[in-house]
Amino acid sequence: DAGAHTLGRTAVLHTTLGDVHIRLYHDECPRTVENFSVHSRRGYYDGVIFHRVIKGFMVQTGDPRGDGTGGESIWGGEFEDEIRRSLRHDRPFTVSMANAGPGTNGSQFFITTAPTPWLDNKHTVFGRVTKGSDVVEAIENVAVDDGDKPVTDVK
Repeated sequence: DAGAHTLGRTAVLHTTLGDVHIRLYHDECPRTVENFSVHSRRGYYDGVIFHRVIKGFMVQTGDPRGDGTGGESIWGGEFEDEIRRSLRHDRPFTVSMANAGPGTNGSQFFITTAPTPWLDNKHTVFGRVTKGSDVVEAIENVAVDDGDKPVTDVK
């Protein structure tokens, strides 16, 4: 995820495999978008790897430790979900917060590569890919180890 910058209600993830453009749902999820946007502007995501890639499901990044155990919100620690009935995991290229249960959002997020309705009401959808779905698919198709971590870092 080698860095992201936000342009109002959109963001561009600059990855080692290309750029991914995202529409952010600021009106529906203001705290989640603020967290993502401020982290992006401050360079928090610069050089951070996609640490979890599961073909047919999603690609995940946003952990400065690079192992799925790190990251925090801009407020320190975790923050509450902003689940909205109008924003579902009903299609590929949905951008959503990773968490370890209700109210445990930090900095990690994922982009789906298929509809994932079982994630509805559990993860905050805060954006959709508008351009660069081919880049997300390229990330999805990299070789991974037994722990779903890319063999070669994708940032």
